[in-house]
Amino acid sequence: MRYYPFMTWFVESSGLPADAYSAKCPTRQVLDHIAGKWTILVVDALADGTQRYTDLSRRIEGVSQKMLTQTLRSLEADGFVTRTAYPTIPPKVEYDLTALGRSLAEPIAALRQWTETHINEIERARAAAS
Repeated sequence: MRYYPFMTWFVESSGLPADAYSAKCPTRQVLDHIAGKWTILVVDALADGTQRYTDLSRRIEGVSQKMLTQTLRSLEADGFVTRTAYPTIPPKVEYDLTALGRSLAEPIAALRQWTETHINEIERARAAAS
């Protein structure tokens, strides 16, 4: 077992330390979910504020209706996003980040910015490797 001198986080459901390197730790599922490309793009887009489904669909080029719907439902189930449906005709649905989602938006924005900053270096390395 690894030594964690500053570790203070525990998984409430099991009482075990939160350790993403442990196969049994639920943090792995969360990491898998939030590391997905559609999750990153949806959270980053919602960081700009409340948006309707069609706005997200237009902003995130290449996402299918099925994947956007699945991503939003999953983010809502995990507590990152709220969905507000208004009883209008046609129906109006808006999505927004929760406080938990906003806390995730900052590192996601940093990751996106890092990727955009270093894309040329990455492409050169890929070209040299092939």
